[in-house]
Amino acid sequence: MIRTSAFLAAVGAVLCASATPAISQPAPSLAPYFVPATTGSTSVDEDGFIRRWLLLEPITKPNRTNQLFTSDYVRKAFAEDRPAGLDRKLPSEGQTVSHKGAALTWHALDATQWDAKLFYFAAAYGKPTYGVIFWATTVIDAPRDMPQAHLAVGSNSASMWWLNGKEAAALFGDRRMVMDDVVSPALGLKKGRNVLHGAVINGPGLSDFAVRFVDDKGQPIRDLKVTLR
Repeated sequence: MIRTSAFLAAVGAVLCASATPAISQPAPSLAPYFVPATTGSTSVDEDGFIRRWLLLEPITKPNRTNQLFTSDYVRKAFAEDRPAGLDRKLPSEGQTVSHKGAALTWHALDATQWDAKLFYFAAAYGKPTYGVIFWATTVIDAPRDMPQAHLAVGSNSASMWWLNGKEAAALFGDRRMVMDDVVSPALGLKKGRNVLHGAVINGPGLSDFAVRFVDDKGQPIRDLKVTLR
């Protein structure tokens, strides 16, 4: 009788364990690559890199290879998958947009390193990390007119960037993230508020970008403030 009771207790324990639903694991933390952005403004880092961004959760754009990221392909992809209203009004932290049936949220974040690691941003929110388009936006506050400011960009993989509504830089093809991979002609920053938008497309592999403004000699412009409004 003792053996039977022990056997029944063991069977009951097994059945209860199998009936207990698995505990879902929390999404990976943003650390160590991002922290939530604070309100107000911040400075560019000591090398001039912009670290404060509003990042949109990735738009799915399946691509098995990055070799097809020609100018025509990338321009068409970004035109088709540009968030509605981005040119008219800046997004805000927590704002959700509907794009092709998907609900995507904007996140105000500070990158902890000089490059914004988009792959890990997507993973932290449980979003696709491959075959995606990321959109980023920020506001640069210049203390004076800077007619000789150049936009310097590196990205993995292809990307395009717009300053105050005009195309500023474009990186096509299968690229690795290289600092100052493309440096624009002198675009100029006006005193006060300057709006910068960017989009990065990637198939397989990691995704990230790094952006700063440099002068005619390629030296970083360090006295810029960054805000999201």
